[in-house]
Amino acid sequence: MIDVFDSMFTDQDELGSTAMPASAASAPAAAAPADPIRAKIEAMGNRLGLPTVAKALGVIEGEHSSHRSGGSDELMDVRAYESGDEARLIEWKTSARQGRPMVVRRERLVTSRVWLLLDVGREMTASCESGELAYQVAANALRMFAALSLRRSDEISLVFGDAASITRVPFNGDFCQFERTLDNALKRKWEHTRNIDALLTYARRIKDRNALIVLATDEHALTKDHLKEIHRITRTHPLTLIDVATANPFAVGKDRQVADARTQRRLPAFLHDRRAAAEVATHREYMAAALERELSHMGGHMIHAGSSAAMFDDFIRLVSRALARDTRNLVAPVAGGVQ
Repeated sequence: MIDVFDSMFTDQDELGSTAMPASAASAPAAAAPADPIRAKIEAMGNRLGLPTVAKALGVIEGEHSSHRSGGSDELMDVRAYESGDEARLIEWKTSARQGRPMVVRRERLVTSRVWLLLDVGREMTASCESGELAYQVAANALRMFAALSLRRSDEISLVFGDAASITRVPFNGDFCQFERTLDNALKRKWEHTRNIDALLTYARRIKDRNALIVLATDEHALTKDHLKEIHRITRTHPLTLIDVATANPFAVGKDRQVADARTQRRLPAFLHDRRAAAEVATHREYMAAALERELSHMGGHMIHAGSSAAMFDDFIRLVSRALARDTRNLVAPVAGGVQ
């Protein structure tokens, strides 16, 4: 199997059953640059300070020596406390000797490379309840990770995979350049089915064992058979799964034409049924919860949402956990000891 995958892996700068709108069956266009969620993502990356970004990403990444400041390893320098500094960086013994709060800057233990893997199989042209296509929601999720990673000067690699090829797109530049690179990659014919097995194998073979891996696909891609491969990945890499929820075909209104993403066959109107829609929704919720539980046991994370807006909210909640823990533990001592 590995030999077969070897012939599919390329390193170049060009790109070698769910419901979807019938009009999108051929070659759907990428999300418009005016997308309000994309504006929020860019604003998030610009407004957050570097210490905040480092803490926020810390909850979802592996840690290793990066020779950068902001961690808890080797001492780099000591300076006076300034407004906006993290409370956990205050060195209390040094502060007592100096008679004022002092901050110790240490080498940052953090991932310095981020791999963003996107399923670009034809199934990703499925429609979500928000009206977006699944790949558009997935792409916006990757933009969220890129915005914070680039703010921290991490190296980013984009990987696109379908049944025809696995293509890595090395990236160098700022967030605007990242968006252009991603938008250009999504201008494709979407004619090949997915190959999630190949993407997982590619992820497992990434040599940098401390690199953060973000895999974006839809809720129908992964099965129990894939959990063993995911477990192998999480043993050596921090992994976050972007799991896009697609529209429930039985719940779609009569005013929307829906077709299967693989066959392009339209869903007959007589199949719109509330009971069937409820059963499908319950099953999908159960499967998503089970997958998230399994990933959590493996040390990974999952973000499951059916729109870019919901994906953004879930992303903020995920990375805020580290900030909340740090605030609860350290704000009170600062208030009493700094003044």
